[in-house]
Amino acid sequence: MRTLVPLLLALWLGLLRLVAGAADGDFRAIFNGRDLTGWEGDRRFWKVADGCIRGETRFAALPVENTFLIYRGGVVKDFELRVKFRLQNGNSGVQYRARDLGKYRVTGYQAEIENKQGKAGFLYEEKGRGWLVRVGEKVEAGPAGKPRVTGALATPQALIAQGYYRMRDWNEYRIVARGNRVQHFLNGFQTVELTDNDPARRALEGLLALQIHAGPPMTVEFKDILLKNQ
Repeated sequence: MRTLVPLLLALWLGLLRLVAGAADGDFRAIFNGRDLTGWEGDRRFWKVADGCIRGETRFAALPVENTFLIYRGGVVKDFELRVKFRLQNGNSGVQYRARDLGKYRVTGYQAEIENKQGKAGFLYEEKGRGWLVRVGEKVEAGPAGKPRVTGALATPQALIAQGYYRMRDWNEYRIVARGNRVQHFLNGFQTVELTDNDPARRALEGLLALQIHAGPPMTVEFKDILLKNQ
């Protein structure tokens, strides 16, 4: 019996790994870790270094407005995206269901990346409605008026106390979009949820992109970018 228990435990753990592997099997890497194949952006600011996509600006080369590295592997509709990032300074974000405005500019939903506890993780609409969902909120956006808070996921203070965001260290975003509902998760903690009932301004499909924000010199890195279409 004593030898049987460890054997059963090993079989059970193996089964769990198989199930987890099957669940993750639909994810595909959209960054190869070597170069920017499949991505398009201003090469003054974007490169691959140490196996990561690095967005970097310097006083000698600053963008006059927000600029983006756009994934050219097709549009996303209903999807789940996982991406690890590290922000040294400045401001960045992950754009999704975005629309191309030309000259490496986009408009659309943005998962915020910022070294400010309680702000990292919020939902912004680039060149659109602006702030949509603050950290810890469930929000409904209608065809008229201001987005309405319909519930709470957690208080920003509670998320901060649980260590939901790691300053200047590696973090993982999980972004889920299904129909008119989008959700952000940071390091396993859900930070926002939006139900977008504004047919004129919501986006049900579009591009993925990574942001460099205009302003002082900054550095942001991305790696392990995995996409699963629903």
